[in-house]
Parts: sequence; C-alpha cells; structure tokens
Amino acid sequence: MIWHKEVFHLDVEILYLRMRHRLVVSPDQTVRVKDIAQLVGPDDTTSTIGQLTIHKITVHDKTIVVIDLMKVLQRIRNFNPGLEVQTVGPVQTIIEVNYPKTKITGVYFVLVWMLLFIGSALAIMNFHEDVSMQSVHQKIYYLITGKQNDYPLLLQIPYSFGLGLGMVLFFNHIFKKRFNEEPSPLEVEMFNYQQDLDLYVIMNENKENEKKTNDD
Repeated sequence: MIWHKEVFHLDVEILYLRMRHRLVVSPDQTVRVKDIAQLVGPDDTTSTIGQLTIHKITVHDKTIVVIDLMKVLQRIRNFNPGLEVQTVGPVQTIIEVNYPKTKITGVYFVLVWMLLFIGSALAIMNFHEDVSMQSVHQKIYYLITGKQNDYPLLLQIPYSFGLGLGMVLFFNHIFKKRFNEEPSPLEVEMFNYQQDLDLYVIMNENKENEKKTNDD
C-alpha cells in the first residue's frame, strides 16, 4: 500500500512593520500608523493599516508623547486579527509636538550674541593667562630673533588669526556653510546628548515600562 502525503499551503498575509525613531507633529494632529511606522506588504493591506488612528494630540500631551510598539500591534490586531505582523527595528516612537515659537527680536539676538562673544573671549583669555601664552611667545621670539620683546606682535597677530581659523576648521562650519560631510565634534556631542535624552524620555514618559503591584 502506498501512502500519498498531501501538502496544503496556507496563504497568510504578512505585514512588515518598522517603528520610526522620532516624529514631529503639530498640535491637535491625528497620528496614524503610517506616520509612526514604515509598512511593507500587500498594497491594499499597507494602505488600510496605515490609515488606522493611533493617537490624537491634545493639550494634555504637552510636548512629548511616546508610542509603544505593543499599542500599535494591539490596534492592528483589533482591526484584522488574521494578519501576521513581523516587526523589526525600534519598539518605541517619540512624538514631539511642535508648538508655534515666538520670533526672536533683533534686540534679543544682539544681546545673546554679545553674551556669547564676551563669554568666549573671556574663556580664551583666561586659558592663555593660565598657560602663560604671552611669555611663551616672548621666548619663541627670542629663540628666533635673539632679541627681547615684551610684545612680539610678529607672533601674536598671526596666532590670533590662526586661532579663529582653527576654530572654524574644527567645527567644520562658517555660518551655515559646511566644508565637508564629516560631522564636527560639536555635532557628535549633540548627537550623543540627543540619544541620552531620547533614552530618558522613553524610560520615563512611556507608562508601559512601569508596573506597580501591591501585596495584600
């Protein structure tokens, strides 16, 4: 007796979902699945799932809202229980509510600019005083020319211009112009700061990360 084994193929729709890291929205905006996640799958499925409402921005949300992946999966499952969802990437999306900002007046801009300029100048001057930069220039001038000079402008003037040029090259910016695609040390530090800030927001703003139990 010969047994024939029949194989049945069950077609199951699969939706691939990847949460976005950050989303900037306006007040009172309705956040949908397509806004906070990238969807890959059949066109009709991604179009329908993408229109599902996840959250409505209100004044109680203030400036930061964290949407957890489990909330998105629950919303999709309630709409289509038979849909298989495969997730990749982050498990939370940080929603930043962008409220209208007041315009900076010219007087305020000048005051801030002067504050930063004077603060930077004092920092450089104090550093040079700590390392005795003037005496260093005097010794270098004496080694080169063999003459004593209390004010070796021949070295101090080029050094001053070189200091400013070095700062421009170091930060890889002059106003809004970049010299190359390499990030500056300041941009790297700002990126690390933003990563730490996002991690803090995810851990503290996402209520799903906390659970309290009371023993009777």
